[in-house]
Amino acid sequence: MANSVSGDSVVDRVVRVIAAFPEGVLVLPLSELAARAQLPLTTAHRLVRQLASHGLLELGAGGSVRLGLRLWELVNRNSPTLALRDAAMPFMEDIQQVLNQNVNLAVLDGWDALFVERLHRRGSVTNRAQIAGRMPVHVSSAGLALMAGQPADVQVEYLRQFSDPAGKLAPEDLRALLQDSAEQGFAALAGVVDPDTWAIAVPVRDAKNRTVAALGVVVPPREMRLHALVPALQTAARGIGRQLHEERNPTQFHSPEFL
Repeated sequence: MANSVSGDSVVDRVVRVIAAFPEGVLVLPLSELAARAQLPLTTAHRLVRQLASHGLLELGAGGSVRLGLRLWELVNRNSPTLALRDAAMPFMEDIQQVLNQNVNLAVLDGWDALFVERLHRRGSVTNRAQIAGRMPVHVSSAGLALMAGQPADVQVEYLRQFSDPAGKLAPEDLRALLQDSAEQGFAALAGVVDPDTWAIAVPVRDAKNRTVAALGVVVPPREMRLHALVPALQTAARGIGRQLHEERNPTQFHSPEFL
């Protein structure tokens, strides 16, 4: 693959172009896209035209650029999270009906919880988790539930590199949180992302008892009833795990940690 003068490959530059769109932004001027991708304007223009010819980007009036439907089609057709989302959705809908609160589903990607599904109830508390959005492991109950279920070597590496930008959490404190989550079978955080919410998450395990996802809810403090919330989540998580095991689709879901 040909490299640029700076040493980055064509693939590197293409990824930077596609990743340059911020969350919630559908259209960017070509000049801003080039700046965000850290590319010369002429290079960005050439790559955008090539990607647009394949439907991965779309060129609009005045040099505007948007993500193309072909990109959405390919990602959604072949995403490894499809089996997980299909298995989880009936259980997430049941949880939302029973608890009447926001429900989310996340997988571990690197040192982040990556949210792959989310059900929102009008009038409920703020839920910062967004589909395809990320949160660092240490600030989300889903992240803690996911990391607490990883093999020891993964946890050791995570704690080795961990630092809290806010300076509020030391590695030894995080180690204790992970241990508590593993022993209790759930993770709970109060007011970390939003001061008016509690977040609770439980692990979803596959047939080999590996933690492949986390199922969680976000509730106001007045509705923080662990004795009711945790069993409901754990029952749903077991159901999702069974459904994944019974899924006959040859494209089975596995956590990125096990690929």
